Amino acid sequence: MDKITAAEKLRQIPDIGTISVDEPMSVHTSFRIGGPADIFIRPSGASAIAKIIAFCNENAIPVMVMGNGTNLLVRDKGIRGAVIQLTDNMSSFEVNGEEIIAEAGILISRLSKIALEHGLCGLEFAEGIPGTLGGAVTMNAGAYDGDMSMVVKETEYLGADLTIRTLDNKHHQFGKRSSIIQSEGGTVIRTVIRLKKGDKKQIKIKMDDFRARRREKQPLDLPSAGSIFKRPEGYFAGKLVQDCGLRGFRIGGAEVSTLHCGFIVNVANATARDVTSLIELIQNTVYEKYGVMLQTEVKIVGEE
Repeated sequence: MDKITAAEKLRQIPDIGTISVDEPMSVHTSFRIGGPADIFIRPSGASAIAKIIAFCNENAIPVMVMGNGTNLLVRDKGIRGAVIQLTDNMSSFEVNGEEIIAEAGILISRLSKIALEHGLCGLEFAEGIPGTLGGAVTMNAGAYDGDMSMVVKETEYLGADLTIRTLDNKHHQFGKRSSIIQSEGGTVIRTVIRLKKGDKKQIKIKMDDFRARRREKQPLDLPSAGSIFKRPEGYFAGKLVQDCGLRGFRIGGAEVSTLHCGFIVNVANATARDVTSLIELIQNTVYEKYGVMLQTEVKIVGEE
């Protein structure tokens, strides 16, 4: 089935959400890079997600679910198949005592501010993390002194078999930037965050400190996908890159950040090929000098 016909058939499903064809992914990723997605869908809710995936499965259409695109590099020819985006179209929340129940599309940084407003501590680490709650739970996002495994009570998610399941904290099987939802290919619908009562002033001081540290050490003024590499055991990825003399090294419009060598930034209309070429050069250089093969943390998708 061609993409035009598929999009037309999807639009016939009641309350499905918004659908576009040949949507440029560069406007949906923090890298500001990426070719077009054949079909781009912003579903109206959880039931719509299941219907979209079922339709795609029945018609052999590849499907990918994304959030805010902050940990994503889309190759230059784009994505064949359907992309489902969960952001402000699924971002409702409620605060119940020391718990926040929120949908997958809400920004995790917004949740940290909601926690502050209600005098709840435990989510300060999420201030400044640009991704969505669904992505944060799926990859056990974290920073400084915390990660999602420390605050998630339970998650409702859509399994690969399109059944709705609920996991308590233990059964998420949280690991270093991983969870069972990630390994099984599930889609987060909503999560219950359990926090504790705290002093608003102290919570704000901690968040302000994390914000200042990010601004000082990370290239927030340039398009990037955050840390490009996972932290190798016993090392810091950025330090390895720096010690190889690669600070500021550029291929095309992609550059190793001069502020933090663990970041690759888009300084001059970089292509995805610029970025992947730079990643390969960094990996080879670090391996040759230190015997450490850096693994990418950023998710790379699409066609060359």
